[in-house]
Amino acid sequence: MSALLTATCAVPAAGAVLTAALPAGSTERRRSTTKAVALGVSVVTLVLAAVVATRFDPHGDRYQLTESYSWIRSFGITFSLGVDGIGAVLALLTAVLVPVVMLASWHDADPGPAAPDGTFENRRRTQGFFALILAVEAMVVVSFYATDVFLFYVFFEAMLIPMYFLIGGFGDRAGGPDAARQRSYAAVKFLLYNLLGGLVMLAAVIGLYVIAQDQGFGTFDLRTLTSAIADGRLQLSGTAEKALFLGFFFAFAVKAPLWPLHTWLPNAMGEATAGTAVLITAVVDKVGTFAMLRFCLGLFPHASKTFAPVILVLSVIGIIYGALLAVGQKDIKRLVAYASISHFGFIIMGIFALTSQGQSGATLYMVNHGISTAAWMLVAGFLISRRGSRLIADYGGVQKVAPVLAGTFLVGGLATLSLPGLAPFVSEFLVLVGTFTRYPAIGIVATFGIVLAALYALLLYQRTMTGPVKAGVGGMPDLKVRELAVVAPLVALTILLGVYPKPLTDLVNPSVNATLSQVHETDPAPAHPVAATSGGEQK
Repeated sequence: MSALLTATCAVPAAGAVLTAALPAGSTERRRSTTKAVALGVSVVTLVLAAVVATRFDPHGDRYQLTESYSWIRSFGITFSLGVDGIGAVLALLTAVLVPVVMLASWHDADPGPAAPDGTFENRRRTQGFFALILAVEAMVVVSFYATDVFLFYVFFEAMLIPMYFLIGGFGDRAGGPDAARQRSYAAVKFLLYNLLGGLVMLAAVIGLYVIAQDQGFGTFDLRTLTSAIADGRLQLSGTAEKALFLGFFFAFAVKAPLWPLHTWLPNAMGEATAGTAVLITAVVDKVGTFAMLRFCLGLFPHASKTFAPVILVLSVIGIIYGALLAVGQKDIKRLVAYASISHFGFIIMGIFALTSQGQSGATLYMVNHGISTAAWMLVAGFLISRRGSRLIADYGGVQKVAPVLAGTFLVGGLATLSLPGLAPFVSEFLVLVGTFTRYPAIGIVATFGIVLAALYALLLYQRTMTGPVKAGVGGMPDLKVRELAVVAPLVALTILLGVYPKPLTDLVNPSVNATLSQVHETDPAPAHPVAATSGGEQK
C-alpha cells in the first residue's frame, strides 16, 4: 500500500505547524525566513500532487493509490484515501495555486505603519498568515482524496476555521474606515452560512449510516456504499434517498455557492486580501462542486435525477443573476465575486445536465475557472495595492503608465468572458453543448450569461485601464519581478489549456463516465441522426 496520498496531505499540514512555530516576525529577516519556509513546503506539495496525477492511470481502476487506516473502528470510520481522475486534477490545481497565492501575498501580513492606538494592521503575524494558507491546502487536498464519507465531512468543515481567520484577521487594507468591522462581518457570515450547511450534512451523514447499518453495512466507506447501492444490496426508500440527497446537496450548494445560498461570497471576497479571495473561489469553493459529483450522484442516483431539473433552474438563475450584478458593481473585487457566482452556475449546470459533455465540461470549468479567476483577481489585487482603493471610479488610464499590468488584466478578463483560444472557452462550450442535448431551453437561456460576461469584463477594463490618467494613477509602477512570477504561469496555463486541453480530458473522462453509469444515464441520442450512406450516396 502506497503512502503517496497521505504524504501529499501531510506535507502542508506539517508545514503549517512548522510555520506557526517559527519565531515571531519582528524583523524583516525573520519574516523572510517564514515566507521562504512556507513557500518551500507548498512547492514540495506541488511536486507530490504532480506525481499523484502522473501516476494515475485513466484506464485503470476508478480509485487508485488507495490507502486505508483504522480510525474509529466501532463506527466503521477509517482514514481512507483514493484518487480518481477528477480528484487528481483538482488536487493538482490546489497545489499549483497555493505557491502562486503565497508569492502574490508576500507582503500582505507585514506590519502596517506604526500607530499610537495599536490598530489591527500593526498586530499582524506573518507566520500565522502563511500557516493558515498551508492548513487550508492540507484540508482541501484531503477532501479531494477522501473515500470515507465521515473523513470527508470532518475536513469539509475543518477548512472553515483557517479560512475564517484569513478573512477576518488578514483582510484587505484598501477598505474604508470601517474595514475592521466589515472584515469581521464578512468572516462571521462566511462561517455561519457554511456551518449551517455542514450541520445539515452531518444529519444526513448520520442518517445514511443508520440506514446502512440496519442493512448490514456498518461503514462510511464510499466505495462500499456506492457499490452496494448500485447493485441493490443497500436499498434506500424514495423518501429517505431524497431527504439524504437534500442534506448533502444543501451543504455543497452553500459552499459552491449556488443561488440563493451565495450571499456570503461577495462579502468574503470583497473584504479578504486578493490571495485569500483566490483561495475562497478557486480552491475552497471547488470542494462543493466536486462533492456534488462524488457524493450526491454516487450515493443518491435516483434523487439526483429527480432534483436535476430544479437544480438546473437554480443554476441558470445564478448565471444570469451573478452576471447582472457584476455589471452594476462599483467595487472591483465584488465584481469578480459576482462573476464567480455566474461561473459556478455553469459548473453546477454541467454536473446536473447528466451528460458526459456536461460533466466533463464542468470538471474542466473547475480547473479553468480556478486559473483564470486567480489571474484576474491577483492582478486586481496588485492594482488595488498601488492605488489603495477598490472603487472602479478611482481608476483610469492605467494602461498608459503600467502597460504590462493592464495587459495581464486584459488576459484575465478575456478568459473570464470565455474568449475562444483561452481555457474557459473549452469548458463553457462543453457545458452548454452537454446541457442543450438534454435540456435545450436551459442551454439557450444560459448562453445569455456569455453576453453579460463580455459586458462586465470589457466595461471593467475600459473604465480602469483606458481613457485619461486619473489623479493617483500617474505614478503607478508596473508589475515587478515577483508579481510577474505570479501572473506568468497563470497566463501560460490559460493559453495552453485553451488550445490543448487533452491532458485534462484524458484524466477526467473515465471518472465522468463512471459517475454517469452510477446514475444509470447515457448521453441522449442526436435529434437528427446522420443517415446511413453507401458509396457516397444517401440511401
